[in-house]
Amino acid sequence: MRTLITGGVKSGKSSFALRLAEEFTHPRYFLATAEAFDDEMKARIAKHREERADRFTTIEEPLEIAAALKENMILDCLPLWLNNMFHYGRDSSLDQVVDSIIARLPENIVLVTNEIGMGFIPADPLSRRYGDALGRLNARIAAACDRVILMVAGQPLLIKNESNLALGDTNDKLKLRDTKTALDDARRFKAEGL
Repeated sequence: MRTLITGGVKSGKSSFALRLAEEFTHPRYFLATAEAFDDEMKARIAKHREERADRFTTIEEPLEIAAALKENMILDCLPLWLNNMFHYGRDSSLDQVVDSIIARLPENIVLVTNEIGMGFIPADPLSRRYGDALGRLNARIAAACDRVILMVAGQPLLIKNESNLALGDTNDKLKLRDTKTALDDARRFKAEGL
């Protein structure tokens, strides 16, 4: 099952992703996108490695995540990957790269992201561009996933399941959505610039 876990900083996303991925058969993989630019980040990375122990094979890839995707994987995390894309000046190719990620999503994966921008508009243009890009990325990945979980204060809230409601039904009647509908929604979000 393709699962997206979102939530605020330190809401328990990574820990919950590890719990969900324990259901995967071996071999299990962990795709880490963080780069250690300072001592605080080095400490965070070390703590996450310790939490995983030897239960997962770790792949560290800050940019080319589409090529690194494998079955039975946790991808942690999309916001740091997006930050890397901005840092290395590769944000102009995001639409094509996200297309590639969605096309290559394995059947069993847990993706971790952050929910940002809930009522707060940053003062500077770069932060606004990043927040907008992360919002669009999250919407497209969520549409391509079977399940979306929002973590709040360490508690998982199921936002979307395989049989969730479809968006934008023109007949004003609720319809159940399937994976094909979810992938169609992801394409529509892209076309509409969401």
